[in-house]
Formats: sequence, structure tokens, C-alpha cells
Amino acid sequence: MEEIHIQCPYCLQAISILLDTGVYEPTTIVEDCEVCCRPIEITYIVEDKEIKTYSYNSIEGNEF
Repeated sequence: MEEIHIQCPYCLQAISILLDTGVYEPTTIVEDCEVCCRPIEITYIVEDKEIKTYSYNSIEGNEF
């Protein structure tokens, strides 16, 4: 597992998320923001058990 730090695309708060580094292909997961509880889609690539790249975005439209 590796921790990444991102900014929630909804509430803009800084949050941390743990990603599984035991995967061998591009992976997409959905995690809820620990502040506003809205879903965030995270896609990441692991090489040699380290996160090499990741991206994230909101799943639903930002209604704020």
C-alpha cells in the first residue's frame, strides 16, 4: 500500500488515500472523500510495487 495526497474535486480539502501497490495493470478505484463523502475516481499505474502515475476526478458533476 502507498499513500497519496490529493485535493478533493468537490470540497477542495486536502485528503490522503491508500492505494494497493500489489496490482500489475492500470487500476481504477472509487474512494469517498473523507471530508465531504462524495465519490472520487482514481486511476493509477504501479511499477516495481511503487505508484508511477495517478489521476483522479469527480464521478458526478460538481454542483457547487
